[in-house]
Amino acid sequence: MPDVPQISAGKWRTALARFVTVIPHTRELGLEVLSVEPPEVTMRLPWRDELLGDTGRGLVHGGVLTMLLDTVCGSAVLCGLPAPEVCPTLDLRVDHYRPAVAGQPIMAEARVLRLTNAMVFTEGTLWQEPGRPVARGIGNFVRLGERNTPEGFAEALFGEADHA
Repeated sequence: MPDVPQISAGKWRTALARFVTVIPHTRELGLEVLSVEPPEVTMRLPWRDELLGDTGRGLVHGGVLTMLLDTVCGSAVLCGLPAPEVCPTLDLRVDHYRPAVAGQPIMAEARVLRLTNAMVFTEGTLWQEPGRPVARGIGNFVRLGERNTPEGFAEALFGEADHA
């Protein structure tokens, strides 16, 4: 693999903010990238009534938590690789510790645990109150490599592609 220039945390934050605005559901839900310190990412999902799965008790739908873990873990994968490449989710295990409740944003943090030639292993955590996790996710992503990553992928991620 050729030498890849180091990308600053600030450029990664901008790139991942662009990434979450390209995905329709994360854009519509207003997902925010708070910080990136490769290979770690922190995001915030602002409160919206549409997140509820149980309106009677004011509980967030579990699918929202799964989506958030998949997105934050996948984002950690992007900045945890030597160079950006397409890495689809192979599996995602979610352990729910307590319900996420109405009226509070959901914080998400993920990091790359291990990187191999074929796989990327990640761990993510969700919380609404510091020190009280709502859920934890273990995500495994398949590396498709340079050959199977579309030409211009990195340039598009960093906003350097010509979109005219």
